[in-house]
Amino acid sequence: MSEISACGIVVPTDWVPLPLEPSEDIKGWAKSTAAELRDRSKAAGYELDKRMLRKELQTRADDSRGRDPFYAFAYFPDGFDTALAILEVDLIHPDETVPRITLDWIAETFSADDFGPPQISRTDLSVGHAVRIRQNFAADAPPRSGPGILMETLTYGILPTGAESAVMLLVSWTVPGIAEEMEAAADSIAQTVTVDF
Repeated sequence: MSEISACGIVVPTDWVPLPLEPSEDIKGWAKSTAAELRDRSKAAGYELDKRMLRKELQTRADDSRGRDPFYAFAYFPDGFDTALAILEVDLIHPDETVPRITLDWIAETFSADDFGPPQISRTDLSVGHAVRIRQNFAADAPPRSGPGILMETLTYGILPTGAESAVMLLVSWTVPGIAEEMEAAADSIAQTVTVDF
């Protein structure tokens, strides 16, 4: 078994890469990226609020940076000044408590039945065997009045052939009615995962 030295994925252009390195200037990045997204949406016939877009980009980057994933992306289709979904990719390495990572361990560790049982299935990707977990969570503490926010997620736990570590790909969203589109996007992106040793 080998250690993964690099991991790659291919995402459509409306998935914006978020800056994760502590040395990266999030404010400067948010300003230039907001201008790019605004221009792209304007060319498609939509007007966006650049300030709101810049704030949203900065918030999403700060939030992902706090979890320290390997990669993070925010989904900004044309015409939207808020991210409709977040995609994060990370690596999980074996340690003293989990000396060998298995698909069963991933399914048990990364699933919960907060809003009904998770939908768990096994699949084979070009990079190796994987477990697919579709589930829902409460996004935040519920507000004092009104309903809470439902966060829908699709997680892929991938065991690349010949690797001792696992690649975790998580797509999450809180916008109602886009589950089918987000699942299709996650399934497609998971097919592009590559690793180097």
